Amino acid sequence: MFNELKIMMLTWEFPPRIIGGISPHVYYLSKSLAKDGAKVYIVTCDFPGAPEHENVDGVEVYRIDSYKNPSPDFASWVYLMNMNMQKEAAAIVNRIGGVDIFHAHDWLVATAGIGLKHVFRKPLIATIHSTEIGRRNGLHSDYEKMIHETEAWLTYEAWRVICCSNYMISHVKWAFGLPEDKLIMIPNGVDAKEYEKDSDADLSSFRMKFALPEEKIVLFVGRLVYEKGIHVLVNAMPKILEKVNAKFVIVGSGYMKESLAEIVRNMGLTHKVLFTGFLDDETLRNLQKCADVSVVPSLFEPFGIVALEAMAAKSPVVVSDSGGLSEIVEHDVTGVKVYPNNSDSLAWGVTRVLLDEKYANWLRETAYKKVKENFSWEKISNQTKNVYKNVLNEYSKSFWA
Repeated sequence: MFNELKIMMLTWEFPPRIIGGISPHVYYLSKSLAKDGAKVYIVTCDFPGAPEHENVDGVEVYRIDSYKNPSPDFASWVYLMNMNMQKEAAAIVNRIGGVDIFHAHDWLVATAGIGLKHVFRKPLIATIHSTEIGRRNGLHSDYEKMIHETEAWLTYEAWRVICCSNYMISHVKWAFGLPEDKLIMIPNGVDAKEYEKDSDADLSSFRMKFALPEEKIVLFVGRLVYEKGIHVLVNAMPKILEKVNAKFVIVGSGYMKESLAEIVRNMGLTHKVLFTGFLDDETLRNLQKCADVSVVPSLFEPFGIVALEAMAAKSPVVVSDSGGLSEIVEHDVTGVKVYPNNSDSLAWGVTRVLLDEKYANWLRETAYKKVKENFSWEKISNQTKNVYKNVLNEYSKSFWA
C-alpha cells in the first residue's frame, strides 16, 4: 500500500505565487515526496500566467479560480476561496480514484481540508507554520480571534499536527490545548544545491549593483512587519556604521516600509540603505552569497527559513535568540545569537562578524556543513512519509476505515 501512497496537499500559495514561507516549503516537500515514489496532488490558488494544471517534477499541481466570487474583504475571500477549493478538490479526488491522506498547510485552507476529510472519510494532517496569537502577540480584534478559532479547529480536526521547531510544538500545544502525542516536529529545509547551481555568475560585478567594493553588505530578507524585527536593525545602523563601512540591503516589502524609510532619512543614512522590494530567486541567492553578514532579528519566528538559506549561501548569520532561530543556530559555532528586540546587542553581533574575517569564515563553513547534514529535503520528506505511514496504520484499525 505504501509505495502507492496518494497525498493531496492544500495550500493557498505555491510557486509562482509566493507570499511567505509556505510556498517554498510545499514546493520542495512535494517534489521530494514524489521523487521518493509517492503520488502528490497539490490544490492551490490561481496565479496570473500560471497554468490551471501542470506536472512539476512528478507533482500534479491544480490551480483553482480563487476570485470566482467577489468578496468585500480578506476574511470573506478566504471563506469563498475555501468553498471553491473544496468543490474542485473533491472533483479531482473522484477523477484520480481517491487519495489516502489530506495535508493542509495553515488556517487559510482549513475549511476545505476539514470538509474533504469528512466527505471522503480520510485522515487529515495539518502543518501549522505560524499562529495568529504569536504573530500579533495576543488577540486584539474579532478578525484576529476568527483566525485563531480557525487554527484551533484545524488542529482539532487533524490526525496529527506537524510543527517546524520544538519552540512551535510548545507554542501550538499552549495556544490550542493539544495533547503531546498529536504533535510532531519536522524542521523546515533548504536545498543547498540551488546555491551551488548559480555559482558560475560573476559575483563581483553583480555585487556592484548593491554596494561599493569597500562597503560590507549587511543583508536583511523578510517581510517588513513588526514581528520580523526590521526596526531593530534600522535602530542598530548608526552603531554599526561607527565601526564598519557598511551598506544595508533590505529585501522584502510590508506595511512598515514607508515609516522605516522615513527613519533612515531622518538619520541621514539614505545613501547607506537600499530597499530593494521583492527579488526573484536567482537574484536573491546571489545576493545572499555576496552578503558579508545576514541578519534575522525576528521577535516571533516559528522557524527562520531565511537564516537557513543564508547558511546554505555561506553568508554568516546573526540572529535573535528567539523561537525556532534558537534551535537552528548554535552560538559561536554556526552563527551569532543576540538578544531579541535589542539594537545594541544586534550591533555588537554584526560588528563582531564584520571585523573578524577568520571568525566569519569559521561560521560560514560550520553552518554550511550543518545545513547539508540536518536540513536536506530528502531527510524531511522521509520524516513526513513516516508520519503518513503511522497515521494510515492507526486509521486502518479505526472505525473510520
